Amino acid sequence: MAIQGVSGANHEIAARNFFADYNVEIVPCLTFEELFESVKQEPDLYGIVAIENTIAGSLQSNYTLLKDSGLEVIGEYKLRIMHNLMALPGVKFEDITEVHSHPMALMQCKAFFKKNPQIRLVETDDTALSAKEVADKKLTNVAALAPELAADIYGLNILRRSVETNKKNFTRFLVVNENGRFDRTDLLLQNKITRSSIVFTLPQAGEVGSLSKVLTVLAFYGINLSKIQSNPVVGHEWEYIFYVDLTFNNYTRYTQAIEAVRPLCGTLNVLGEYELGRQSVED
Repeated sequence: MAIQGVSGANHEIAARNFFADYNVEIVPCLTFEELFESVKQEPDLYGIVAIENTIAGSLQSNYTLLKDSGLEVIGEYKLRIMHNLMALPGVKFEDITEVHSHPMALMQCKAFFKKNPQIRLVETDDTALSAKEVADKKLTNVAALAPELAADIYGLNILRRSVETNKKNFTRFLVVNENGRFDRTDLLLQNKITRSSIVFTLPQAGEVGSLSKVLTVLAFYGINLSKIQSNPVVGHEWEYIFYVDLTFNNYTRYTQAIEAVRPLCGTLNVLGEYELGRQSVED
């Protein structure tokens, strides 16, 4: 599994939970661009990509990378995000003068740090990488804000658990693979394919009701929209591309709906068809 970040990141936790019945080998990637490129080049490699968070919203750049990659979405996983304060063994909370982590993680723990104004916050590229650097550099007055798995891997002690402000903090991850390689036969026979991610453009900018027509047809076929995200089309003023997640109970009706809306769209691509993803238990 290719993940963004180093071992111990939330991407690794989501990957291992998604493939809980398998022995998973983690392939760290520094960036999401590297992740998509690695999966494209290695047929046996799966990738897992954060796509939206219940607090921060959508990761719009990852929608674009997914569309441009030509890879296929084969599944999803929703992970409860927990930010833990960790440091070297023997270091006490009172010794901490700095906390290093990704800016999003620091932001999501604002209430905790407001109560501890003596701590200086330092933004880094990755939560788990911050934990690794504390361990590798033996930083005695520095703590990292990272997942519990990172503490286990890098030999750190958790000083404060789950310091995020909002406890209903979930990130949705998409699992991707080379297009056409994943066999859905058994899932289709068991009627487990109930979700789809599609991307489409409208035929002409400014045409009255063009988006409404697409949504009306989907509703007619009993297809529910669980998510719609619009991004501007670069180089085409006031034109947008729409990323839509669909849910349905009848796969045949879903395929009929897709064919019915194609003539109403400029372009339409199915990014993936998959079963409803599991969600980690909320503590």
